[in-house]
Amino acid sequence: MDRRYITQRFFYILLLFTALVVVAFVFGIVIYLIIKGAGALSWEFITQKPSGGMREGGIGPIIVGTLYLVLGTLVFSLPTGILAAIYLNEYAKQNKLTRIVRLSIINMAGVPSVVYGLFGLGFFVLFLDFGRSVLAGSLTLALLILPVVITSTEEALKAVPDTYRHASFALGASKWQTVLKVVMPQAVPGIITGVVLGVGRAAGETAPILFTAAAFFQPNMPNSVFDQVMALPYHLYVLVTQVSNAPEDKQWGTALVLLIIVLMFSITSTMIRTRARLRRKSRHDI
Repeated sequence: MDRRYITQRFFYILLLFTALVVVAFVFGIVIYLIIKGAGALSWEFITQKPSGGMREGGIGPIIVGTLYLVLGTLVFSLPTGILAAIYLNEYAKQNKLTRIVRLSIINMAGVPSVVYGLFGLGFFVLFLDFGRSVLAGSLTLALLILPVVITSTEEALKAVPDTYRHASFALGASKWQTVLKVVMPQAVPGIITGVVLGVGRAAGETAPILFTAAAFFQPNMPNSVFDQVMALPYHLYVLVTQVSNAPEDKQWGTALVLLIIVLMFSITSTMIRTRARLRRKSRHDI
């Protein structure tokens, strides 16, 4: 048997085994969370306010606070990240300054989240005087996921063949019309993938909102973007470390709800991405 064939099969099996191990770990975590936390899930748990020193009641306002933070993060990060990526890929000259900017964006993705939290505390909470609020937390989380959004959007734009751009220019379209009407629709699936990764990270972060938005106990719904909120990641941390004799099923139930919220965003974005790909394929067939 050919030695190259054996080597190829070996690495194929090795990669397949590695992928299966990773998938097994993910499914194992999800199944374990379901087993431990499903017993706590009920309509009362999802809708009621926490009470009894957070040992009783539910997590209704905490879910709402988490959604407020995630939606606020998307509002600030998506336009900024997508426009920045369009500029870097479609308009900026490929020179030393551009390379420095790209390197800075990549390095920003590796900055610990606690550093973003401290920056948000110093700049948004104290300097701009937003206080600990939904606004300050959303802006901080937006900065946190901005490198992911920019990088994924730029890679998606690079994946669009230049022939699309040349054909659009040949028909008399301007640069902006080409980007908006031709390039962006082709890049939507890749952009959504990056957004999903960013949302998943933002929804599960504790350190940034600990300094900028999260309240230890705030059972009422927020009335404005300048109010503090309770959020699932920080609430879970509090239940595990700060609340004595906290029911274990509520701890696991809170973790499961957080996982479900992230999965809901992922499933929704996947449906949008699949629809965009099918629409693009149908246009190509025509």
